[in-house]
Amino acid sequence: MPGQSSDGRPTRGVRAPTLKEIAEHAGVHVSTASRVLRQPEPVDGWSPSAQRVRRAAEELGYRRNVWAASLRTRKTTTLGVVMTRLTDGVVATTYQGIDEAATRAGYSVLLASPPDDAAAQRDAIELLVGRRVDGLLLGGLHAPAAEFIESLTVNVPMLTVTRHADAGLPFVGGDDRGGGRLAARHLIDRGYTDLAVIGGPAHATTATDRLTGFLDGLGEAGIELPPNRIVTSAFDVDGGIAAGRQLLDGPDRPRAIFTVSDTIAIGVLGVARDLGLQIPADLALVGYNDIPIAAQLPVPLTTVASPARRIGATAARGLLDLIEGRDVESAFLPVELMARGTT
Repeated sequence: MPGQSSDGRPTRGVRAPTLKEIAEHAGVHVSTASRVLRQPEPVDGWSPSAQRVRRAAEELGYRRNVWAASLRTRKTTTLGVVMTRLTDGVVATTYQGIDEAATRAGYSVLLASPPDDAAAQRDAIELLVGRRVDGLLLGGLHAPAAEFIESLTVNVPMLTVTRHADAGLPFVGGDDRGGGRLAARHLIDRGYTDLAVIGGPAHATTATDRLTGFLDGLGEAGIELPPNRIVTSAFDVDGGIAAGRQLLDGPDRPRAIFTVSDTIAIGVLGVARDLGLQIPADLALVGYNDIPIAAQLPVPLTTVASPARRIGATAARGLLDLIEGRDVESAFLPVELMARGTT
């Protein structure tokens, strides 16, 4: 038996316990101990014997040998993740959810964060497949992506996260179309009808879905925006500044604007400040994502909160199900409007 210190932990320099020793310690058959220890983490509702095996393994200092297991199963217990714009706080939070869920399941994560273009994403995917990952989470596909996906020589399960990109793959993201509709209803309920919207890049379904939902919400109230009140932008603050100037630096400016990201909204706030506009007396504003700074701005930003960490965790669990051969349905997770000072 391996030596132990006074607190019951294994001492250094001693061998790891054998499966037989763990089984004897737990009072179960070796096959039972083997089956329990193959599971990556405790499962609710385990039998008393399975619980004894886990306790015995912990007391004897057992550590699961991932590499040996991969030789037996031909799996590396590694997920590949491709996520563009990782410096964006929402993307980073989504990745955090992925990493946490993978770790809980006994998997590690290989991350590639290429530039936001299709060629760079292809290179990243090929790199991860070359590392023999068990599955891929794709977080920045450009829509439409069907031809891109069909052209890949990938023989592992794939799931898209945040952007669905019409790729025919299982998808996990927020209900962006519903979120856009929430923004429209909120502004209309507050009495705003002189409106504009700043959309994002056409290749990002997060942006196009939010824009579509907003326009749908206005249409349900009998409001149609003229073309000059629908502008597009990059997702960042500079994009918001450029789009904000286009909408606000003139006599025919709107009374309220919906932007498809909080960072765009922050750029618009800067333009409003430079033009001497008061928020919300002269201009109401709704963003999207509820980044941490949104509630801490001088005038707290009304926004649509998207559950970024939950999206990441749900996507990781979905990919693990695919790896195990289970069917996975796409999921649009609910979002919530956070009404604050800008409206």
